[in-house]
Amino acid sequence: MDFINFTLLLVFIPTFFFVSITPGMCMTLSLSMGMSIGLKKTFFMMAGELIGVGIVATLSVIGVATIMLKYPEFFVVLKYVGGAYLGYLGVMMWLSKGKMALNFEKNCQFDISKKSLVSQGFITAIANPKGWAFFISLLPPFIDNKLPMASQLPVLILIILVLEFSCLMIYAIGGVTLRKLLQNSSNVRLINKIAGSLMILIGIWLAMS
Repeated sequence: MDFINFTLLLVFIPTFFFVSITPGMCMTLSLSMGMSIGLKKTFFMMAGELIGVGIVATLSVIGVATIMLKYPEFFVVLKYVGGAYLGYLGVMMWLSKGKMALNFEKNCQFDISKKSLVSQGFITAIANPKGWAFFISLLPPFIDNKLPMASQLPVLILIILVLEFSCLMIYAIGGVTLRKLLQNSSNVRLINKIAGSLMILIGIWLAMS
């Protein structure tokens, strides 16, 4: 007896890699910490973030099943609200404003204790609207109703965490590499514009999906 739909899995992997690699709160945090505190200490933030992502993904699947059955119109509204919020974040980043925008005109202050870094990653993942919006709208379609949930969900969550960790590493290593490059405000604004533009496009895609 099959425990997971491998056809859906072939689509699931590139889809969630694209979701993970796009700029967002957690990736911006990884980039920022890579630039400010280095790769080794950023691993502790990543650990907390991955725990949070696993919790968000699991709760999204469990909760959305009931919501879709009883209140399908709420699901549609949630997609539009989530898309609009991502678009707003993208505009703010494009303008180099808001908490997600990189800012080298001010010194980044991080509490570099292991406990604080783990907590920062966990809280960022749990409080990240992008994560909830994507998981609620994108994860359920990859679950085959003909197969038991208990066999599918752990595999999908594991794949999500591997992809998420890979993307966090890419951003953190990029931050370390760009530490010397991003020394003037014009370069920082360029990065913000690129990340913001991608965020706007993701918001539109989420709302129209």
